[in-house]
Amino acid sequence: MPVADYLISVVKPILAHPDYLNVVESQDPMGVLLSVDVHKEDMGVLIGKAGETAKAIRLLARIVGIKANARVSIKINEPEGSLYKKK
Repeated sequence: MPVADYLISVVKPILAHPDYLNVVESQDPMGVLLSVDVHKEDMGVLIGKAGETAKAIRLLARIVGIKANARVSIKINEPEGSLYKKK
């Protein structure tokens, strides 16, 4: 299973607006970069309290990447008008 497909299967069920989920996979010499876009109302759910959900998702993606012999990084893009507040 490609890493992007795995990420979609993990993230989509937790979102209130799963139709807005967009994952773009790009490769470079350092490995695979997955850019994730979500609806502005889902940003807090994806990040989680103190970033714990995002950390867990990144860990799972890295494990799948290890099985595919690739280094995986995830970038979560903040949408315009996001309700997520940085401290």
